[in-house]
Amino acid sequence: MLDEALARPPFPSTRIAPGLQDQALSRKWFVVYTKCRHEKRAAQHLLQREIAHFLPLYRAERSWKSYSRIQLDLPLFPGYLFVNVSDCERVRVLQVPGVAAMVGGLDGKPASITEEEIESLRAGILHRCAEPHPYLAAGQRVRIRSGALAGFEGRVVRVKNRLRVVLALDLIMQSFSVEVENDELELLEPAAGVFARTA
Repeated sequence: MLDEALARPPFPSTRIAPGLQDQALSRKWFVVYTKCRHEKRAAQHLLQREIAHFLPLYRAERSWKSYSRIQLDLPLFPGYLFVNVSDCERVRVLQVPGVAAMVGGLDGKPASITEEEIESLRAGILHRCAEPHPYLAAGQRVRIRSGALAGFEGRVVRVKNRLRVVLALDLIMQSFSVEVENDELELLEPAAGVFARTA
């Protein structure tokens, strides 16, 4: 399926030519900012150029005027995707149609994130019911201590009877929420009740 291909690097690292091994070792994950609603198109162009990337998607149900309901795969972080390139390959990424810029850090250089964070995010989206959530600035902080996304810190929210944790990527000020069980969480701050209700 095309959407599954967009959510994975285009090919495994075992296919890297021997002369490119050093370049492959120097690759890092960077966050790319895309034009509005161009995430999937940019991912397709990256795939065609054989640039390793990750576009986190979530499944959403939408209703149409004809009262029919369809399932759509939508970007978890609207306007953003991740690329795995070396410093000298960053120019190639900026030449991709739909790509607006690379997200910079405090020093003005493109900010990178670790391979472990990407793999944990990839596994968490696959095994938990992830969906976008408004970015939160305050709330009860917890750490997921087991399963997919173990080690990620976030804020607790209750949606009806379900317990969800909002996880934030501060670099791009984007959040997403996942379903969790009580026993998967470790409190990072004292709480007035069992969990603070933030939404």
